[in-house]
Amino acid sequence: MGKKGILIGIAGASGSGKTLVAQNLYQTLGSEKVIIIQEDAYYKDLSHLSFEERTRVNYDHPEAFDHALLVEHMDRLLQGERIQHPIYDYTTHSRKKEFREVGPHEIIICEGILLLSIPELRDLMDIKIYIDTPQDICFIRRLQRDIHERGRSVDSVIAQYMKTVRPMFMQFVEPSKRFADIIIPRGGKNSIAIDILKSKIEELLSGRK
Repeated sequence: MGKKGILIGIAGASGSGKTLVAQNLYQTLGSEKVIIIQEDAYYKDLSHLSFEERTRVNYDHPEAFDHALLVEHMDRLLQGERIQHPIYDYTTHSRKKEFREVGPHEIIICEGILLLSIPELRDLMDIKIYIDTPQDICFIRRLQRDIHERGRSVDSVIAQYMKTVRPMFMQFVEPSKRFADIIIPRGGKNSIAIDILKSKIEELLSGRK
């Protein structure tokens, strides 16, 4: 069965600007055509663990994610079906009981740190993007985001960065750059790269019709 949709994968370090690139494409291509899916929503459900146990989990390791469900959902969206998209609560480190009904959409943009390191996801992608942003910038952005949006303390963000975020970036995220079709420096502020992507996506869309 031929694919009805186009899947764009956007990977890169935490704080590299993946979400901004996704949102720029979303606005450029038209919101009625596009859905953005975040890998973070597919963290494994750890509600059976105590909160203290959940805070000790390495959330930057591939094992923290339910990638099998993400692959299944991306495949179904590409076939023009609807999915029950999970909703993740960062403050409690757990998946909420409610879901979000999603689809169908012509263009699916999936963004997350580990997307290009998962072969089954790469195989579904029409365009594979890696956002290449200096690590000091990524850390500053993550620090600001986690304090203001996720209720974390400065010390906890720094501790997590040194213990898991940076080591996992070196082990899994950075090496996945070699699988990218396009490497974008400076993230969502790179308007030329966004324009090139838009043209390629429109070319793919016209080829499906």
